[in-house]
Amino acid sequence: MSFSKIKELESLDQTTIEKTILDLSKELVELRIKKATRQNFKPHNFKHIKRKLSQLLTVQNLKKLNMK
Repeated sequence: MSFSKIKELESLDQTTIEKTILDLSKELVELRIKKATRQNFKPHNFKHIKRKLSQLLTVQNLKKLNMK
């Protein structure tokens, strides 16, 4: 899993961004649950998911500011 470029995320529409944010948030919660219950998980996924989530939130906020 490689990091995504911010330029790729800027081309997405608002509904896709919102859906992806929701999916990534759920996936992050699932990883935290796996960590708490000591199940097998890949720790590097925390970094990947959190980075992509923050990129999407930034793009979403920039698009909202540009619409006003």
